[in-house]
Amino acid sequence: MADMRAFRDEVTDWAAGGPGEAARELAARLGVRTAVLLEGPSDLAAVETLAARRGRDLAAEGVCVVSMGGAMSVGRYASLLGPPGLALRLAGLCDEREQPFYDRGLERAGAPRRDFFVCVSDLEEELIRALGPAKVEEVIRDEGDIRAWQTFLHQPAQHGRPRQQQLRRFLGTKKGRKIRYGHLLVEALAPEQVPAPLDDLLTSL
Repeated sequence: MADMRAFRDEVTDWAAGGPGEAARELAARLGVRTAVLLEGPSDLAAVETLAARRGRDLAAEGVCVVSMGGAMSVGRYASLLGPPGLALRLAGLCDEREQPFYDRGLERAGAPRRDFFVCVSDLEEELIRALGPAKVEEVIRDEGDIRAWQTFLHQPAQHGRPRQQQLRRFLGTKKGRKIRYGHLLVEALAPEQVPAPLDDLLTSL
C-alpha cells in the first residue's frame, strides 16, 4: 500500500508539471494496470472504503485510485496515465454536470469511457439518497457532530431547503468533513444500498 501511495504521489507531481520518470518506474515495479480517476479525496475515501468492505486490496490488484483535484484535470491525468502515457486502463466516477469535461478529456487521450460511471449531483448526494436523511443524521450524531448540524440548520439560508440538500451542504462546510464522511457513509450502507455508480465502478475493476 505504501508503494502505491508513493506512485499516487508521483502521479500528482507529474500532473502538476514535474518529471514522470519516477511514476513510470513505480508503475512498472508495482504492476499497475488500472488508474481510477476521481474528482476529489472524499470520492477516494468512499471507493477505498467500499473496496475494503468487500475484502479487496486494490493496490495488490494493480489498481491505483487517484484524486485529481477537480474534474477539469481529467484530460491531463488521462493523457499521462492512459494510452498516450503509461497506457493504463482508466476507470472512474464523474458528476453529471462535469461529464463533458470527461468526454472531451478521454477522447483526446484516446481512452474509452465505458468504465466511467456518472453520479447525478455528486457521490455525496448518491450516498445520502441511498441511506436516507434519517440514517445520515444518525451517523452525524454518532460521530459527535450533532451540535454543529443543529447550528447549521438554524442558518437562514437553510430554511425551507430539502433535508437531502441541507445534509449535502453540511458535509462541505468544514475542511476534511467530506473526506471523513465519505468513509463513514459507505461504512453505514447495507450491501443492497450501495449507489449504482459506486457499485458499477467497483464491479468493473
